[in-house]
Amino acid sequence: MAGYEFPERKRVVDPSSPAAEPTDEAACTSRDPAFLHGVVVGFDGSTSSERALAYAVGMATRSNCGLIIVHVANRLPTTVWAGCEPPALVDVPDHRTEILGLELACADNLSEVPWVLLERGGDICHELEEVGQEYQADAIVVGTTHGLLGRLFGSVSGRLARRAQRPVVVIP
Repeated sequence: MAGYEFPERKRVVDPSSPAAEPTDEAACTSRDPAFLHGVVVGFDGSTSSERALAYAVGMATRSNCGLIIVHVANRLPTTVWAGCEPPALVDVPDHRTEILGLELACADNLSEVPWVLLERGGDICHELEEVGQEYQADAIVVGTTHGLLGRLFGSVSGRLARRAQRPVVVIP
């Protein structure tokens, strides 16, 4: 094999010590093994997220792993609603996840790969990276932001590529 091979890293823990931390395998036993080391994709139903989903399906199929589809629900500052202090956030009911789940269940291209749809609330970059950490994802796939707001405030894909601890694939 060309390149550098990482030596196996085994963690030695004394089972009799009370301060023994659970290993990564023990922390992940509640998750389906099909989704560990899977591909995380951000999906909101837009055209660019549909292209990102199609690419992520291909990645998951080639890697023989699961697909973790993440929809991040909107959270708005309460100043919009009641004039409160800016740090307070309110959850806006987002029924789009249910609609997206029904659309995805009927999609033909998802029949080839095991997939799960997760709904999260908050900052999109933070939530995608959190899901990536929880599932020990091999990559995060997102679509690009087209428009003036993305150019003014920075796109989700750009912020995620700078912050993420795993590879980020940005689909135009």
